Amino acid sequence: MLLDFEKPLVELEKRIQQIRDIAEDTDVDVSDEIRQLEDRATELRQEIFSNLSPAQRLQLARHPRRPSTLDYIQSIGDEWIELHGDRGGSDDPALVGGISRLGGIPVVMLGHQKGRDTKDNVRRNFGMASPGGYRKALRLMDHANRFGMPILTFIDTPGAWAGIEAEHLGQGEAIAVNLREMFGYEVPIICTVIGEGGSGGALGIGVGDRLLMFEHAVYTVATPEACAAILWKDAAKSPQAAEALKITAQDLKSLEILDRLLPEPVGGVHNQPVQATEILKTALLEELQSLLELSPQERQQLRYEKFRRMGVFLEG
Repeated sequence: MLLDFEKPLVELEKRIQQIRDIAEDTDVDVSDEIRQLEDRATELRQEIFSNLSPAQRLQLARHPRRPSTLDYIQSIGDEWIELHGDRGGSDDPALVGGISRLGGIPVVMLGHQKGRDTKDNVRRNFGMASPGGYRKALRLMDHANRFGMPILTFIDTPGAWAGIEAEHLGQGEAIAVNLREMFGYEVPIICTVIGEGGSGGALGIGVGDRLLMFEHAVYTVATPEACAAILWKDAAKSPQAAEALKITAQDLKSLEILDRLLPEPVGGVHNQPVQATEILKTALLEELQSLLELSPQERQQLRYEKFRRMGVFLEG
């Protein structure tokens, strides 16, 4: 999938490849020309990805080739064992989780899981979890707290499933219980927004001691399309809504909601997933070591104070 703002860069890279092919066929030395074009491509890539608008960052956060929760879990963890079911008759594939080790430390990892293609997206409901998914997450987090295992959550959803059946099954109650219980857990909790963090669907696994976000990830109370439809009755105004909502990692860092911004490789994590995985694993290990030095009571108090500070402002 090619995004609009990536087209000039892709065209330049195609031109470089064409010159290489012609040089091989004609045995002409064009190394200087190729070097100049490659330098220009590097400059253009840096220029494009350092000046993205919130709407463009949202496009990157939704990129179909962006690594998913399972991609990261299987790359950073050892001895990964996926666990299934909420013990109430449901096993939601839109929210996955299980037991693993991170740097030798037993942990529970869980997160939203989008599909890799259209068929898989339909099966996983595009990463929009049902009440059963949040109850499965609660079961796994209770397990982690009982056995003293840190909890690592990975957020990547446009929001919780908003179907009528989800309301019948208690979507709001399921998310609310997760919020309440996560505040009381004694083990360290680290939440990472790896793509799109939308509404209560994100918050259902988003209460933690640390909030991390990738550079081009977004975190929002509602999708810009939904916000534009509500405010202006026109979803086409979503770029203005994205600007106003302050959805980017940079915005959330300035608002002191985000604890750590994870830099992405130039071009986005979908272009260099191995490097992105190394960045994420390093950050998680550093934050986890820091949290393990605190007592459970200290972590709970800091978690409480962290969320109490959110939304506080002074009028001049």
